[in-house]
Amino acid sequence: MKILIITGELASGLVKDASLKSAHDVQVHMVKTPIAAFLTPNKMIRELRTLPENELISLDMILTPGLIRKDVSPIQEEIGIPAYKGSTDAADLDIVLEMVDKLDLSTKKSADKLIEEEQRRRALKYISDFEKDKKNTKKLLKKDGNILVGDLPVGEDFPMRVLAEIANAPLLSHEELLKRAKYFVKSGANMVDIGMIAGENMASKIPPMVKLLKENLDVPVSIDTLQTEEIRVAADSGVDMVLSLDHGNYQEVLPYLHEENIPAVILPTDYQKGWVPETIEERVKSLIDLKKKCNRIKVIADPILDPLNSKSMVDSIIACRKFKEATRLDPCPIFFGIGNVTELLDVDSVGVNALLAGISMELGASVLFTPEESGKTLGSVKELAVSSKMMFLAKMRGSIPKDLGINLLVFKDKRRGETILEEIDAPTIEGVANYKFVRDPAGSFKINLVDGRIMTVHYHKMQPTLVIYGQTAKEIYDEIIKRELVSRIEHAAYLGQELQKAEDALKLGKNYVQDFPIFHKFMEYQI
Repeated sequence: MKILIITGELASGLVKDASLKSAHDVQVHMVKTPIAAFLTPNKMIRELRTLPENELISLDMILTPGLIRKDVSPIQEEIGIPAYKGSTDAADLDIVLEMVDKLDLSTKKSADKLIEEEQRRRALKYISDFEKDKKNTKKLLKKDGNILVGDLPVGEDFPMRVLAEIANAPLLSHEELLKRAKYFVKSGANMVDIGMIAGENMASKIPPMVKLLKENLDVPVSIDTLQTEEIRVAADSGVDMVLSLDHGNYQEVLPYLHEENIPAVILPTDYQKGWVPETIEERVKSLIDLKKKCNRIKVIADPILDPLNSKSMVDSIIACRKFKEATRLDPCPIFFGIGNVTELLDVDSVGVNALLAGISMELGASVLFTPEESGKTLGSVKELAVSSKMMFLAKMRGSIPKDLGINLLVFKDKRRGETILEEIDAPTIEGVANYKFVRDPAGSFKINLVDGRIMTVHYHKMQPTLVIYGQTAKEIYDEIIKRELVSRIEHAAYLGQELQKAEDALKLGKNYVQDFPIFHKFMEYQI
């Protein structure tokens, strides 16, 4: 394929390097303008008309800079050669040229975005096709170690299932309970757990909670309690799984679970006697013993993932591996309580959840369990849902979890962008913050985040006059400008800054307080 790439002066070096690596016949035409993004379709048409006609006729395609804002379809209309947008960053052109035959290139959207979207589409389709293959699911469920929780296949041959806990569920109103559950399902939870109150018997509240969730959700519902009365009532109410059985309560509740064919998570503990295994060997032996005692029901083994520097997270991981090896001939799914680590670690949850999901995959775990009880772990369910997909793709492809089509890159970019500096013939000054507040006669604004939206209240003479809701800063400030609610340029600049902060906080699950930064300046910490 013969391709002509149009670029500006500053990016021309990178573009030429990419063209030399390509298997296609690639020519580069440099326009005499420093920044390629400043090019317009009309300017490129004028440039192309300066080329010899025989050169143009032989071309199969024209690639323009991906940063151009306008639609480049006028180029084909005027020149008669298909023209499409290339990559946003010249450093990604080699990938575009490598995949140019497979991409449905666009005149409106940059090629690198299309590559990301195609990789993502293929990745999600692979997982969707796997989940919808009923014949294969039926075959895999015949293998030891794979079970059904409700209608959900769970086991090492399936993607790791995310179980989201609604902590302190009995203290919530039914409206709050259902709202929380639907939020978790929307975030990607495969199962929802009713977290009971430790040390209190609230069995009477279980039937309506189970009924409410079962009637309104399409995912299995579990209950988290060690109290025998609560487990019995939950079993009678139609719960799909029980968390948890240990050596102290299994004898009393086993008949109820067996009768209703309800699987349970088993622990290597005896909380009635206050006993918790101290060593790796004790933990593994205790779990194996309890697994044998509960052989009348399907079980999911929880070796208990310890928080960092409590007992030993490493020991709990080793115990999980040893239990897996010891039960190789009679396997069962493994439960990984990831929330035990993320909730007790003052680190953003994104990377922690992804890493723990990767460890879980290597250990052969089947269930990833987490609440979202603190601000730092907000979004953990979604993060684990994405992580589970990433690890399943990596496992099935036999690859590392990289370049899969889906990722958890939130705060950093995958590649370093090339910084191309333009020589500018203009005076240079340092900006100085010296603005003094002057009240805008058109009014003032109070900005908050409410129910997943930006809420902006306009005040005039201290009285609220209008409330504007939106998902983005632009939606809000366009409305403000249209209604002429701002009259001073410094007030408009301030509003743009604050609204963008609010939008960023909304996307990232951060708290937003007007006039305060949303990020800590951790780079300024003394180390």
